[in-house]
Amino acid sequence: MKTLIVYSSKTGFTKRYSEWLAKRISADTMTIADAYKKDDSYFKDYDAIIYGGWLITGKIHKSDWFIKRINKWKDKRLALFCVGASPITYRGIDDVLGKVLTDEQKKYAKVFYCEGGIDYDKLSLGSKVLMKAFAAMLKNKKDKTADEVAMAEHVSRSCDCSDPKFIEPIAAYISR
Repeated sequence: MKTLIVYSSKTGFTKRYSEWLAKRISADTMTIADAYKKDDSYFKDYDAIIYGGWLITGKIHKSDWFIKRINKWKDKRLALFCVGASPITYRGIDDVLGKVLTDEQKKYAKVFYCEGGIDYDKLSLGSKVLMKAFAAMLKNKKDKTADEVAMAEHVSRSCDCSDPKFIEPIAAYISR
């Protein structure tokens, strides 16, 4: 099966997952910047197309590129994955994933989450300020839920929770 993974990565976590997945399923990879330069006919020979982006404020970065084309690709195996700093056990992830695709699109595409991390050294100043403010808000909140405690721990400093095990559900879905 000829497979392509298109990805957007800001601090390297999504790129790493794309490379792990490409190696695991023998796929080609391409950055979203390069995908924007391609005519839609470029993608016709692929049997499967996967889009990976980082999670920001409940949305998958640049996923609109993929979602705008998804109806044209119904005959292909389709998947999206997002990478974020939230723990894989964070209950809010299911809500985010559930809103990415319409009910119709969910019939022929699937969305996955891969736990990544935060690299404060690679974030823009604005992103650093927002993340630090979010971490402080969570830490200072009274009566935190277990999700909020875990989230506060994850976003308070740089961390890397990425693991190749998170690509296995994507590989299984694409390969079936």
